[in-house]
Amino acid sequence: MASRKEGSGAAGSGFGASKGKGKAAATGDSAVVLKIIKHYREEQQGDEVVQGVLLGLVVDDRLEITNCFPFPQYTEDDADFDEVQYQMEMMRSLRHVNIDHLHVGWYQSTYYGSFVTRALLDSQFSYQHAIEESVVLIYDPIKTAQGSLSLKAYRLTPKLMEVCKEKDFSPEALKKANIAYENMFEEVPIVIKNSYLINVMLWELEKKSAVADRHELLSLASSNHLGKSLQLLMDRVDEMSQDIVKYNTYLRNVSKQQQQKHQYQQRRQQENIQRQSRGEAPLPEEDINKLFKPPQPPARMESLLIAGQINTYCQNIKEFNAQNLGKLFMAQALQDYNN
Repeated sequence: MASRKEGSGAAGSGFGASKGKGKAAATGDSAVVLKIIKHYREEQQGDEVVQGVLLGLVVDDRLEITNCFPFPQYTEDDADFDEVQYQMEMMRSLRHVNIDHLHVGWYQSTYYGSFVTRALLDSQFSYQHAIEESVVLIYDPIKTAQGSLSLKAYRLTPKLMEVCKEKDFSPEALKKANIAYENMFEEVPIVIKNSYLINVMLWELEKKSAVADRHELLSLASSNHLGKSLQLLMDRVDEMSQDIVKYNTYLRNVSKQQQQKHQYQQRRQQENIQRQSRGEAPLPEEDINKLFKPPQPPARMESLLIAGQINTYCQNIKEFNAQNLGKLFMAQALQDYNN
């Protein structure tokens, strides 16, 4: 069981995710989603993320998430707090009241889509290694505030799982496994179902809502979100640029060392020719790899994660632009209708 420092999280009831690439299926209501949203609103501070544990069961080819509970907020000074013990006690209590208590993954909020990190990768690997069907749910409160629930489930691909098991993130290992940022994570489809009573309540609320309130969804005031996404994108591009400089430096060092090895071998060969002409024994054989230790190649996993995060930010910007364009057409259509 992973601890919170490793990225452990929570999940809830009311939806299911398929284990494979097929369609997801679920039963129950949307109480889990509401718990996740409630957890974020109560404890989120600044750009810090909130996390929790997912509980549920596997039914046929689906992973049904039926309950969840959040991690409590605590500081480094709380040395007596045992997170693993806390999770075990919570699951034991749920089992006593006949509620699904099997650990099936974790959830985490995200700040402007910045969830593609090494911490998330290590934590999800820990979960999938222990529980094959486990997923991580990513809740985006900023996108949700724009009027559409943003909740996605992810798993590590089998290729990346194999690389993580070997713990070899060198360029050669990633190239051999054919790992790129596009095939690091696989998105699992989600189906969220409401109970009939909730559907009736939502219908009643929609009837009572004022038309003016609905028009607020057509507001184009998303410049702050767009600006923040662009700033985060530029930061990641700078990090990628620095990583490229490090890799280019490594390549130059390798090339320089190859030249030194070649020159050394030529000098020894010439000296052996001269010794042979004087009737002397040739120089003893030496392990050239001990004399010229190859430079350590930089790990490439961070570069892949940065590339994946850049791709996420680009998608966010694309979605913001598409939403604003759609709002603009709808606002114009309403204006023409009113006239």
